[in-house]
Amino acid sequence: MKRLILLSSIILMLSGCAVTQKTGQMVGIEHEPKVAENKLQKEFDLIPPPSGPKLSVAVYNFADKTGQRKPTPGVASFSTAVTQGADVFLIKALQDVGNGRWFDVVERGNIDALTKERLIIKQMREAYEGKDAKPLMPMQFAGIIFEGGIIGYDTGLESGGAAYRFLGIGPQTQYSKDIVTVSLRAISVNTGKILAAVTVTKIIYSTADSVAILKSIDPGKGIMNQVFDGTTGSTSATAGLFEFESGLTINEASTLAVKTTIEAAVVEMIREGERKGVWEFRKPTPVVQQPTVVQPVAVAPKVEEVKKEEIKKEEVKVEPKVEVKKEEPKNTTQYLADTAYLYAETNEKSQRRWQLLKGVKLEVIPYPDGWYFVDDGQGHKGYVKSSSLVVSPPEKSGPEVKKQ
Repeated sequence: MKRLILLSSIILMLSGCAVTQKTGQMVGIEHEPKVAENKLQKEFDLIPPPSGPKLSVAVYNFADKTGQRKPTPGVASFSTAVTQGADVFLIKALQDVGNGRWFDVVERGNIDALTKERLIIKQMREAYEGKDAKPLMPMQFAGIIFEGGIIGYDTGLESGGAAYRFLGIGPQTQYSKDIVTVSLRAISVNTGKILAAVTVTKIIYSTADSVAILKSIDPGKGIMNQVFDGTTGSTSATAGLFEFESGLTINEASTLAVKTTIEAAVVEMIREGERKGVWEFRKPTPVVQQPTVVQPVAVAPKVEEVKKEEIKKEEVKVEPKVEVKKEEPKNTTQYLADTAYLYAETNEKSQRRWQLLKGVKLEVIPYPDGWYFVDDGQGHKGYVKSSSLVVSPPEKSGPEVKKQ
């Protein structure tokens, strides 16, 4: 009787939990939204910044190239197995990598809407202000295009499990393994050359845990099933069975798995580009340790030695000459000696970004081989030869007019 009461209590408790869970879903209990976590944040923070300025990059498309549909037993599903908006994850990863010091990402995924809006602004300004309408700033172009996509999503590569029973009671565990593969490459806009390419894979695990109870109860000690025999009119007792099973299945979200794989591809792309000499990491500034000054222990001199020192000071008094080296100031501001082009690289054969007129004031940073990286403070940056710069403004300095 006690065993029957105990089993009945367990069944009612578990049934109550199931009813409570189902009721909560029907009522519509909502959970607070959470921001997607970057699982590679430490790797993002540890990447040193580039040696030069930030790289301007564009992402046109990062599509699903697998063509796979979501696996549904016995049903022809039209839902795709992986997300179709992976380019959003790539843009976010490029903006965040290296604490945002690596890439300037320009909008190219919806370039039609951007150009139409700029055209509307231009027409409205001309309609109200006429010829004196203020023009829009030129759009920033990209020196590198990031391309690629999700090239593989393999399901059911591996599955298995384990279970045991003791007196009809025991747990069971099962798992399955899928793999998602992402490819990413960096393309030079100037030459069309593929600068670097990487392929990254990630394992997606699904697990199922359950526990089962199967008990047979003797009619003389617990539950009895009454069986009536219509021929003889007698009633007999048979053994009863108690069975209970509960489980939980957890599947890793494929969308978050794709996000993590793309973030790992961006990290590996930066390292691959550094290995191939496409770009360089900024070298850390060496820390100069000041030498430790040990104060000598003062020893009281003898009276005779003090008298001799005083006599020597009276005889010869020579004041030492201290030479003070004057540090020459470093000029960070210079002017264009004549009209010159701003190049994208420290090479006159590289792309010409801007043309600035004579006398434009510039903030300069020296580079090897007689080159300077300059910035006019208006968003126009590039490299010029040292022969094009002067310390003081020229006599006839032209207006700060730029053209692309």
